[in-house]
Amino acid sequence: MKKMAGVTIIKPLHGWLPINIGELWDYRQLLFFLIWRDIKVRYKQTVLGVAWAIIQPIFMMVIFSLFFGRFVDVPSEGLPYPLFSYAGLLPWMLFTEGVSRSTNSMISDANLIKKVYFPRLIMPLAGIMSPLIDFLFSFLVFLGLMFCFGFMPTFRIFLLVGFLGLALAAALAVGLWFSALNVQYRDVRYLLPFLIQFWFFASPVVYSTASLPKSWQLFYSLNPMVGVIEGFRWALLGTEPPNMSVFASIAIVALVLVSGIFYFRRMEKNFADII
Repeated sequence: MKKMAGVTIIKPLHGWLPINIGELWDYRQLLFFLIWRDIKVRYKQTVLGVAWAIIQPIFMMVIFSLFFGRFVDVPSEGLPYPLFSYAGLLPWMLFTEGVSRSTNSMISDANLIKKVYFPRLIMPLAGIMSPLIDFLFSFLVFLGLMFCFGFMPTFRIFLLVGFLGLALAAALAVGLWFSALNVQYRDVRYLLPFLIQFWFFASPVVYSTASLPKSWQLFYSLNPMVGVIEGFRWALLGTEPPNMSVFASIAIVALVLVSGIFYFRRMEKNFADII
């Protein structure tokens, strides 16, 4: 897109073009509008409103605490199992909500794509940002649980911003690939729930990474959510630091994110025609 003397010239993309930061900044108001719209639509005409952001993780924590913490007696690194599981659910639910919303963003806003030009990358970006409101309310509940169990936040809580950014980057990386694929192959929307369910059990949400055989540790750390979840528990509850898993997560997320951006931009010129 070029701007000349008040006239905007839009040309089709060619080749594997990189992300245009300046263009995204020009459309920042649209990004904020899409985020706010997603938040309002999520809780519109609901009886409990934003309370659903608290109810879901609490109920999941209770169920996991009963089955995995009491009946199965899954090791929780010396922590009360409700805190252990809730600390894993915080980044996991942010990640899965971001992936789901960004994947479906292109299809749900098909009419907008056909009528108006704007950087299509804004849609998956809005998809990963809108769940932050749910995360904020869930996080406040977690702080209350910490006080109930006699845990106090330490200086490590400030490092949570980095792990939060890594979770969002992971959601965007996966969402870019799936949102572009979902335009061309509608099977993606049916595949996604199965993939997320498998990914859940392949991530240390309800169990500790230390419970796995050491021979699997390196391979297991290739899952980017391992470093994110371990980082959350370390920053909030003082468990063992994630060490190598964080570096592996950063490397995998960077690889998937960069390739996802290039693939998304490559397919962007065809979105309006296919949808």
